[in-house]
Amino acid sequence: MLVLETHSLRNTDASFSESLYGLRRRAAKIRTKQAGIRSKSSDGIQHSSLEKRQRVLSVVFLVVLPYLKSKLHSIYNKEREARLQASLWGPGDERFEDVDYFDEAEASIASRTSTETEATIRTRLAKNIHKIIGVCYPWLHATTEGLTFTYQLLYLLDATGFYSVGLHALGIHVCRATGQELMDTSSRISKIRNRERERLPGPPWLKAVQGALLKCTYAVLDYAQTGLIAAVFIFKMMEWWYQSAEERMSAPTVYPPPPPPPPPKVAKDGIPLPPDRTICPLCSLKRANPSVVTVSGFVFCYACIHKYVSQYQRCPVTLMPADIDQIRRLFHDM
Repeated sequence: MLVLETHSLRNTDASFSESLYGLRRRAAKIRTKQAGIRSKSSDGIQHSSLEKRQRVLSVVFLVVLPYLKSKLHSIYNKEREARLQASLWGPGDERFEDVDYFDEAEASIASRTSTETEATIRTRLAKNIHKIIGVCYPWLHATTEGLTFTYQLLYLLDATGFYSVGLHALGIHVCRATGQELMDTSSRISKIRNRERERLPGPPWLKAVQGALLKCTYAVLDYAQTGLIAAVFIFKMMEWWYQSAEERMSAPTVYPPPPPPPPPKVAKDGIPLPPDRTICPLCSLKRANPSVVTVSGFVFCYACIHKYVSQYQRCPVTLMPADIDQIRRLFHDM
């Protein structure tokens, strides 16, 4: 996308998607009262071709910023899943990493080096950055989406000439290209490419090879739009051909069951578990009418857990919130 957007803005003064609809980006300048200005639109704005700075910043708004936002969104999702898992099952480091850590400590206490210390510092710094992103990203996402919606709404209501924040920041209007502009653009591209071929260094045979490579590159970039549309069409046709509704119904895909989650963490102030799994943690007797609390998975006597949940609204072992509807009767002893 970086290559395609740069090529499209350089040749047509439009983004890759805008060029499909015959649109062009024009630098907007407020109309002045000088007598020499002739090329003005009916809305009182003079349009001119994009400058190099505007093309570069357009690529940043079209490709770089969305890419960075997608990376922040991925980090935020991982951080949110980690927080949710820690709140339900306890931090993963305590469950899985402590055993290895103490085994290594018993084997060799003085095995730490400066490299390991630096790695630990980098890991902690990365975790802190991820936590900051987890806190700040929702506000950033809400702000960007709100600004995008506001600009598009104002653009539809004809209250502004910019339909995005990036266009407003760059002072660029999107307008439909005329036939003369398309002809001028074609001749300008031909002149630019001829100059680039003339500036090729080296002996004649090397210039011929470089010219052929440039010609192939230009052909690939010029027909990238048509090729992309054709590729999407062919892909959708193949998807419809091989994955019809009848095939999905006749041969449903059966996936293996997911692995069970790790056991929940016993709360510090919760009721301890007895060593015998057939004993109820509440009455310390053999379970009668075993029933499970779905939020934690621990099994109790039905009468004991019903009375406890009715009074405290939580699981007695993990202290996680629970209600009567989350108690399930088990028809075989665990």
